Amino acid sequence: MPSPSSRYRRYGLSLAICGALLCAPVTASAQDPGVDDVVNAGVDRLEKNQAFQQRINELDEAIRDKVERYREVNKEIEGLEVYLDQLQSQVSSQDAEKTDLNESIDRVTQIERQITPLMLKMIKGLERFVSLDKPFLQKEREKRIARLQDMMGRSDVSVAEKFRNVLEAYQTEVDYGRTIEAYRGSLASGDQPREVDFLRIGRIALLYQTLDDTETGVWNPNSEQWETLPATYNSQISEGLRIAREQAAPSLISLPLNTPEETQ
Repeated sequence: MPSPSSRYRRYGLSLAICGALLCAPVTASAQDPGVDDVVNAGVDRLEKNQAFQQRINELDEAIRDKVERYREVNKEIEGLEVYLDQLQSQVSSQDAEKTDLNESIDRVTQIERQITPLMLKMIKGLERFVSLDKPFLQKEREKRIARLQDMMGRSDVSVAEKFRNVLEAYQTEVDYGRTIEAYRGSLASGDQPREVDFLRIGRIALLYQTLDDTETGVWNPNSEQWETLPATYNSQISEGLRIAREQAAPSLISLPLNTPEETQ
């Protein structure tokens, strides 16, 4: 293959010949038809070489564009590989979280199976406790237990909500033992019920007094009956009712206390 320098020498020689021929007298050209052929051949070769060089330049530019595009595609591929690695890491993390969630659901299901019988036992125990306790706010307490029993059969109430309500009922019963309360209600004693004022001192004593303040009584846990107290207690119970209603300042009052007999 000819070297570039030899090509350039050939092109230069052709140009020199063309120049010499063009500068020759017109008479010589007219006299020698072969000169025109040589000139025309040189011009054709020059034009072909120029076209060939233009094609080379175009191909070189196209190759450069493709190389640049190749580099850009490689960068995009590298970026996609990093992104795919990140996605894979996220998928692995989500799979781990899904596994943990499924395990938590299994544990919750197991706890629900265990806690439901426990709540039923707690409600049953609360019902028995109320039936054996002093008969204060009897209807209110029985209704609370009935609501709990009804709630346990409902599917629209979560286990957590059921358990919370059961604990609240227990807490209410606990609070009864730490407070005093005065309320009006019906006393089922004697021939017919009577409306009286009840005084509850924690769970220590449950007393009543008629609305005219002439009769006072106390619940006897041993006999499980109401007993009428001597009239000397009337003023003490009246004062206790006022204290419970926050109508009088706290003060000492005398109360008859009965304690359950010890089981032999």
